[in-house]
Amino acid sequence: PDPSPTGIAQATSRTPSEAVTVTRRTSRPSSAGGSSSVRLPPGATLSRGTLYALLDRVRIHETIYKQAGAVHGCALATNEPGRSEILAFVEDVGRHNAVDAIAGRMWLDRIDGADKIFYTTGRLTSEMVIKAAQMGIPFLVSRSGLTQMGFEIAEKIGITMIGRATNKHFLLF
Repeated sequence: PDPSPTGIAQATSRTPSEAVTVTRRTSRPSSAGGSSSVRLPPGATLSRGTLYALLDRVRIHETIYKQAGAVHGCALATNEPGRSEILAFVEDVGRHNAVDAIAGRMWLDRIDGADKIFYTTGRLTSEMVIKAAQMGIPFLVSRSGLTQMGFEIAEKIGITMIGRATNKHFLLF
C-alpha cells in the first residue's frame, strides 16, 4: 500500500480474496493529551482477512449486548495474517470503563500492543484514540463512527482507524 500525501494508508488491489492490506500511517509528533511519548510500531499491517476474522470473533463475544443491549464492548485481539483471536473482551455500560479494563489487563499481564488490534462498539473519539495510543496499539476498529477530533489526533500520532466496521463493510481512515 502506498500512503497518500496526507499519510493515510490507501487500499491496493492484490487478489480478489485479499484485496486490501492496510499499512499504518507514518507517525507524526503530537501534542495530544500526553500521547507525544507514544511510539507505535513502524510498518504494522492489517489485512482484510484479519479484519473480517476479528469482526466474526467479536459477534460471538457480544452476549450481554445481544440479550439486553445498551452496553459497549471492547476487545483486544491478535493481528495475524488472515486470522485474529480475541485476547480480552469486556462489556460495560460505559465505553471508557470497557477500554480502561482492557488497558489494565494489558498492564497487569505485560501485554505489548504493537502487534494487536483494538475493537470497540463505541465512537472513535479523541479519548478513545489517545487511550489506544497509550496502549501502543496501531489499529483502532469500531462498528460506530468517529469524531473529527478523534480523526485529527489519530492522524497526528499514526493510528489507523477503521469505522463503521460490520460484516464485510468498513471505512478506512
